[in-house]
Amino acid sequence: MKKTLTSATALALAFAGLPAFADMDAARAFLDENIERSTLTREEQEAEMQWFVDASEPFQGMDITVVSETITTHEYEANVLAPAFTAITGINVTHDLIGEGDVVEKLQTQMQSGENIYDAYVNDSDLIGTHWRYQQVRNLTDWMAGEGADVTSPTINLEDFIGLDFTTGPDGKLYQMPTQQFANLYWFRYDMFTDEKNMADFEAEYGYPLGVPVTWSAYEDIAAFFTGRDLSHMGIEGEIYGHMDYGKKDPSLGWRFTDAWMSMAGMGSVGEPNGLPVDEWGIRVNENSQPVGSCVARGGATNSPAAVYAIEKYVDWLQNYAPPAAAGMTFSEAGPIPAQGNVAQQMFWYTAFTADMVGDGAAAVLNEDGSPRWRMAPSPHGVYWEDGMKVGYQDAGSWTLMQSTPVDRAKAAWLYAQFVTSQTVDVEKSHAGLTFIRESTINHDSFTERAPQLGGLVEFYRSPARVRWSPTGTNVPDYPRLAQLWWQNIGDASSGAKSAQEALDSLCEQQEQVLARLERAGVQGDLGPVLNEEREAEYWLSQDGSPKAKLENEDEEPQTVGYDELIQSWQQ
Repeated sequence: MKKTLTSATALALAFAGLPAFADMDAARAFLDENIERSTLTREEQEAEMQWFVDASEPFQGMDITVVSETITTHEYEANVLAPAFTAITGINVTHDLIGEGDVVEKLQTQMQSGENIYDAYVNDSDLIGTHWRYQQVRNLTDWMAGEGADVTSPTINLEDFIGLDFTTGPDGKLYQMPTQQFANLYWFRYDMFTDEKNMADFEAEYGYPLGVPVTWSAYEDIAAFFTGRDLSHMGIEGEIYGHMDYGKKDPSLGWRFTDAWMSMAGMGSVGEPNGLPVDEWGIRVNENSQPVGSCVARGGATNSPAAVYAIEKYVDWLQNYAPPAAAGMTFSEAGPIPAQGNVAQQMFWYTAFTADMVGDGAAAVLNEDGSPRWRMAPSPHGVYWEDGMKVGYQDAGSWTLMQSTPVDRAKAAWLYAQFVTSQTVDVEKSHAGLTFIRESTINHDSFTERAPQLGGLVEFYRSPARVRWSPTGTNVPDYPRLAQLWWQNIGDASSGAKSAQEALDSLCEQQEQVLARLERAGVQGDLGPVLNEEREAEYWLSQDGSPKAKLENEDEEPQTVGYDELIQSWQQ
């Protein structure tokens, strides 16, 4: 088993007769102890490490702090790669791990105050619309060619990154560099779905084969079929549920919906990576990418019939097919529940949980040889969805340098950002966290070998389908201010305090209040909101595209596909 280079190891290297600052002996020790698998040869790894040693010389002894949310990949960066970077470069880096909401709050505070809180942030590419409009982060295209050229690695290999489209503004400039990436997919118990009795009973009851649902109506049928079903013939005891979700009025409830739930229902416009002119937040933009409305009365779709349908289905399934405790759970509390073995499927499942699904505590969903009893597949889409629309969400946690960070500190932090995303370390990091950022890593032989243990993750990321999952786009002009409105209003619908329509009417009105304030303040210049005049809702609902008029029948024909057939289509 490979050793972990801890802070203690780094200190031991420093006190073992080696120089106190950057040197290649520390780099070689790190490679020996930690890098078994890489897309680079050992000679290429040492050359890359030599560049870090040389480039860090002006910054030796400097203390810097960076921050990210707490997920497995970032724990690996903070606990393994940060001490190694310190030992190799002589730059003392503290990598803080905090909640995602806290990361956004710190970032927002630094934007508003100009005070340098952190020297670099890993924040979601969902903020690309914010960063592009406010211009308070260094655009990396200009940084790498200019002020940061002397600290930009010749082996950075940007063409190898799979998520740069998500972190590039409409101006063609790169604003963030991905360090982890994961999709929101459908998760299901393959063993339950391929059990002969379950297959026969389902087709007898519903008239079509049990399989991966393509439509929400099929997902609902499957949820109803498994909820309360006796699976003792499979050796599975206890209450079975056909769905898993969460509903507590908490900031994490906002992600549940802004992470493309509305697009999956069919609320937005056709367009990839995001719908135009209406995105998955229901925000409409004009031809100049300026937000012009959120409510249907201004051409938005946040309170449209498709959005109401999306919320009503969420509430209905949560109440009828999920464990009773789910309604009071947050994202992090709900995440481990499917691994306990009594959930048949989950439509809204982040692949960031893959590491937990194959590790300690997941015995109930693993075979004796450690292979998974579960699989992942594309999420089904709702009745308002049409071909060419966004099909799901993909998170891209990305390194971001603020303009308010002093140049020398930004340079030192940029060195660290490149170190933890370098080809030398990326394969090992990806095995730890299973959040791919590089094409070369995805195609590494070690993941071909490991693919059968990962339930479809490798097949998905090697398939052309992966580009159809994308983060929040550039229609959202101020992510921190707007995101907090979602969980507060959706929480009212989840708890039953308001109907779906009432909650969404409130949400779109509050979003437009923020847009109006930004318009009056003029802080985003020619890129900021310019609200449309209000019209009768029927005017916009009668136009082509989003927002869409209510369908007379929201129960589409159920459709499923065999999982093995799906995987074969990806491979072809």
